[in-house]
Amino acid sequence: MSDTTTLRPGGEAHLAGRPIARIGYGTMQLGELPVHAGVAPDAAVALLRQAVELGVNHFDTAQFYGAGFANEMLRRALAPFGDDIVVVSKVGAKTGPEGTPLVSAQKPHELREEVEANLAGLGVDRLGAVNLRRTGSGVGLEAIGDQVVDLDDQLAEMIALRDEGKIGGIGLSTVTLEQLQQALPAGIVTVQNSYSLLARSDEPLLELAEREGITWAPYFPLGSAFPGFPKVTQAPEVLDAARALGATPAQIGLAWLLQHSPQMLLIPGTGSLTHLRENVDTGRVTLDAETVATLDSLAGD
Repeated sequence: MSDTTTLRPGGEAHLAGRPIARIGYGTMQLGELPVHAGVAPDAAVALLRQAVELGVNHFDTAQFYGAGFANEMLRRALAPFGDDIVVVSKVGAKTGPEGTPLVSAQKPHELREEVEANLAGLGVDRLGAVNLRRTGSGVGLEAIGDQVVDLDDQLAEMIALRDEGKIGGIGLSTVTLEQLQQALPAGIVTVQNSYSLLARSDEPLLELAEREGITWAPYFPLGSAFPGFPKVTQAPEVLDAARALGATPAQIGLAWLLQHSPQMLLIPGTGSLTHLRENVDTGRVTLDAETVATLDSLAGD
């Protein structure tokens, strides 16, 4: 469905051996659309197809986004998925009973069940990569009781799924430096941790990822309402740079990430065609050395 001659937004990277645009699309917000915005499926399908037309070929998703809605929309919009489209999913949580929030799903057999649910939801035989979302650190779900599972046991299941050809690569999400180091022998291809211009406590993990050739796809790249994740778009220096360069504050925050590390991938999500185009256009924003120096000086903890 895509024109492979299209310039990849943000340039090109490789994930589990497959070429992808460094600016992708995250479907988490898409999964929330029916609940929070009443967006019809046709609008979601049109948005995803527009992303491909703009050169996006990397889609980040999970079966638990919108209780399967995000994967259903991806399938409806893009199936049959050509070799050019790379879909990355996430396991470690699952949709709770009707009317309840997500629940932790950390046991090895639950990781397999969620991989199978993603395959079925997308209508594919293989996922480009799958991120194991660890609980017990970061924000959101906490592992308690029998959901406290040894990382090596989880990795053994992920390796088995890779060996069976159901996933192309193993990723990690919300992990510590020690956990990333522990997991390296499994052949980790990507990491998703919280990270932004103003919240760089995971810089040592990013540096390790760079040394190992592992891609880094930050969540909360512009901050969050959660405590400890300051809003990048509200920083005076970011606003000044946006005015000077004729860009949006969000584009400045995202462009800084792209220039900060060659391993950086962006997976911003949106339900707006306008914002989708702005996100893709971030790849055309170049920060000069003085601007980069000013933004670098804002490093938080």
